[in-house]
Amino acid sequence: MNNNAEEIAYRIRPLTEVDAKQVCTWRYPDPYAFYDIGESNLAELLDPAHNYIAVEDEAGALAGFFTFGQNARVIGAQRSRLYSAPALDIGLGMRPDVTGRGNGLRFVRAGLVFAAERFRPRMLRLVVAAFNIRAIRVYDRAGFVAGPTFTSPVRETEVPFLLMTRLNPELASREGVVDGVR
Repeated sequence: MNNNAEEIAYRIRPLTEVDAKQVCTWRYPDPYAFYDIGESNLAELLDPAHNYIAVEDEAGALAGFFTFGQNARVIGAQRSRLYSAPALDIGLGMRPDVTGRGNGLRFVRAGLVFAAERFRPRMLRLVVAAFNIRAIRVYDRAGFVAGPTFTSPVRETEVPFLLMTRLNPELASREGVVDGVR
């Protein structure tokens, strides 16, 4: 983590239409540009069935989003049958100009707290591009464990991805699960 990083507190709130339109305009620098969402996905962001939430910083600015469930799944992992174990799938994105500043772990933890309270999953799962070492480090520090790799199509190119999982420690300890074992 960046030792000079300000301690930013994040707040979860419903994603508004204004937020969704803003997310659609975000542009990431290469090699992260394939994370750009684009205007064609506005309806998906606003669909309540897709469980998108906004994450704002202490100044009230939109810092990112999370999504939970089926829409967080990646085609290549489905092809590889990596979704057979029950888990809550998580997708997320931070505003491009706030990435790489040492606040990723706090951002991810805010989403994990929300997911634990709202969905009460025993296991959490996410997918990250294999080249995205910066994000993988954050997820590792947040308690996710690297699993299998696979490829998935992104704009007609097969891109390597990594599946990562994390037990929900509160629920697992209450149910007698430690390190995935009863």
